[in-house]
Amino acid sequence: MAENDTKKGNKRYRKDKPWDTDDIDHWKIEEFKPEHCPGPFLEESSFATLFPKYREKYLREVWPHVTRALHKHGIACELNLIEGSMTVKTTRKAHDPYAILKARDLIKLLSRSVPFPQAVKIMEDGIACDIIKIGNLTRNKERFVKRRQRLMGPNGNTLKAIELLTKCYMMVQGNTVSAMGPYTGLKELRRIVLDCMKNIHPIYHIKELMIKRELAKDPKLATESWDRFLPHFKKKNVRSAKKVVEKPKKKVYTPFPPAPVKSKIDLQLESGEYFLKNKPKAK
Repeated sequence: MAENDTKKGNKRYRKDKPWDTDDIDHWKIEEFKPEHCPGPFLEESSFATLFPKYREKYLREVWPHVTRALHKHGIACELNLIEGSMTVKTTRKAHDPYAILKARDLIKLLSRSVPFPQAVKIMEDGIACDIIKIGNLTRNKERFVKRRQRLMGPNGNTLKAIELLTKCYMMVQGNTVSAMGPYTGLKELRRIVLDCMKNIHPIYHIKELMIKRELAKDPKLATESWDRFLPHFKKKNVRSAKKVVEKPKKKVYTPFPPAPVKSKIDLQLESGEYFLKNKPKAK
């Protein structure tokens, strides 16, 4: 009886929902409007980040544009050249509680050498950022530089291909990779970067993404598994043939010195050639 009661209790909440139709997009992000949060915030939130010395000149030129962009969202910003830091904080005019986190990402991107026209797009809905630290993934400095260069490719072709396939902006600078774009693209981009630093070339992921892009166009394959279409790359360790080095044999020690090398005359005396006359010698 107890089991039947629990089943009935579960069904009690499983009622038909006439308002929940197939044309509703449950994943859609609704636009946040000032009417949704009419009153000011009770407390002030602030974030600060440091920037390197070489970014000081650029930040001074761009800072009026940063102030104007954040003022629309009710966020104040401060550039401290003495400490080498940038600070953002909410004001009483702020209405979007998530805007301060977007402003925090903005100053992070600016400190990572991302240009302002690109970094300011982070304030838009549906765009996020990811700063991937790659400096401590490889110990050898030469190996690290070589693998980081693979992300760029010849004339930046690999980087352009990754940006087109993931629909994300990508900036390789120093020990970090800064990325901006939709959440799904950022997830793919992070996987490509981390695998590249683990000695898996980005071209394998680029091929896989291109195949997925073509498969997504076919509505028949929407409910099927794509594993049979995707390439499977196996790591092959090709061992070079080892050269067989023969160990030198140990010489037997003898107290006597080696026999002297025989001269030409000695050899002629042994063979009897020395006693022949000139004519037979010539013959």
